Amino acid sequence: PVFRFFNGELNWGRLWRHLNHDRINFEYAEYCQKAMLWHGTGGLDAFLESENFAGICRQVGRLKQRHDPLLGLLGALFPQFLPELIRSAATTHALGQFWRVMSDLFLDLARAHRQGQITSIASIVEFVKTGLVAAAGLPIRYAVQLHGATVAILPEDAQLTFLMDVAVPYVEAVFLRGMPFLGTLSFNAQATQIPHDQGQFGYGALFADPLPTMGAGIPPSLLMQDMYRHLPPDLEATYRTQGRGVVDIHVKICMSFQKAMFCVTNGAINGTMPHPLDDPDPRHQSANRDHCMGWLERLRQAQLTALEASGPEVIRTPGHH
Repeated sequence: PVFRFFNGELNWGRLWRHLNHDRINFEYAEYCQKAMLWHGTGGLDAFLESENFAGICRQVGRLKQRHDPLLGLLGALFPQFLPELIRSAATTHALGQFWRVMSDLFLDLARAHRQGQITSIASIVEFVKTGLVAAAGLPIRYAVQLHGATVAILPEDAQLTFLMDVAVPYVEAVFLRGMPFLGTLSFNAQATQIPHDQGQFGYGALFADPLPTMGAGIPPSLLMQDMYRHLPPDLEATYRTQGRGVVDIHVKICMSFQKAMFCVTNGAINGTMPHPLDDPDPRHQSANRDHCMGWLERLRQAQLTALEASGPEVIRTPGHH
């Protein structure tokens, strides 16, 4: 697994930086992938559980077993071994496409902020919503080459798209449900510290207490370190003037991250409204209200205190004091 950090370029320089922890970590990304795979919150998961996907797995198995007899033996002993690996790889690839879109969206958001176009939380939510809607219909595809044959793992006829098949299930699985970090709660059924129903899980990014950040075994700790490693100078200067300066900077980054995820969730809610928000039709307004109430019920126990502000809802632009 260590080779993933080298991005295909194994050399002494990268090895030295790796040993000095001068690298991007993947633990939280893996946590998100496992949450998507385990919770199975619709969209992509519905296809991964379909007979069509099972047929694709059998095709991959036949091609691989011609050159790998051991895999054939494992497939006979454990029929779900290969399908589960393919399901995991497909989820990872779909998440990669999702994060590619979100990365570009956040870079555009940062550019708009520098240009003074982002002045409030509402403008952030609107920007995110517009970006999500623009990318809504982007196809999610995945194909591999196996011994000269091309196998479509996520084929075109599955009609998987960015917003409804990956983005919205991601919000449900990662922002809302999540999973308790190892060592923070007992997974023993007799301890009854976690719900029996996965739908009642409330350990996602919007529910998380930021204080365990930088604690041992807490995956977001490494994510916050990645963010600190790439922190823009103006944002780092802002953090240094708050609280205990650089001492608790990872906790402050985590709290900012949580606020940002509320903005993304709000954008997703607005982007999936049945009708435009300014639609005057009372029936459409009622449908929009029902849509919002469903989300509000889910967010009732979230860390809404993270949204508290001591002043007016204004976003500073670079150079503004």
